[in-house]
Amino acid sequence: MRSNTPLPLRALLVMASMLALASADAQDALHKSSAAMATKVARMQDAVAHPRPPKAEPVRTTFTDAEANGYLQVEGPKFLPTGITDPNVTTGEGGRVTARATIDLDAVRGTKQRGLLDPLAFVTGAVEVVVTGFVVARDGVGMGSLESATIAGIPVPKRVAEELLRFYTRTPEHPQGFGLDDSFDLPAQIRSVNVEASRVTVTQ
Repeated sequence: MRSNTPLPLRALLVMASMLALASADAQDALHKSSAAMATKVARMQDAVAHPRPPKAEPVRTTFTDAEANGYLQVEGPKFLPTGITDPNVTTGEGGRVTARATIDLDAVRGTKQRGLLDPLAFVTGAVEVVVTGFVVARDGVGMGSLESATIAGIPVPKRVAEELLRFYTRTPEHPQGFGLDDSFDLPAQIRSVNVEASRVTVTQ
């Protein structure tokens, strides 16, 4: 039977159906990646819960950028600070890491008076923040170094990126948060973290 639906409308319906299928496939892949990462996180937690003999072989866990980002998208809202959404991490050789997220700057801007030379005085609302740097983590201690940072696509100085980091890493134990040059103890009995292109290996 010949369809009475006009050709342009039929083409639009076909395109909409294809987009819906593509979206469903993307969501399915996202949840599979998140589930794979959740399994690896559980294994790392299990290694902490069940102490091993002193000379036992280290436990190594490798996860991909896709797994980490799937986990951040699906599970992130449960543990990320309020004001951070759409997180995404890309890893490269030599410990290079690029982290991007949409961040609510209004919460940060209100913590103090802003002068005319302060970039945060002129940006409001939720915007994309991208930070690239290097991570070194060994002997149970981690440290990062900043390469570049942008807010809404505009390069900003280190002090601005550090202010954002300190604000969103505050805890009761560390009310000032963490600075870009601060070393920190690795959690979950992690001894080292090896960052390569598109994957990270954690050793406990």
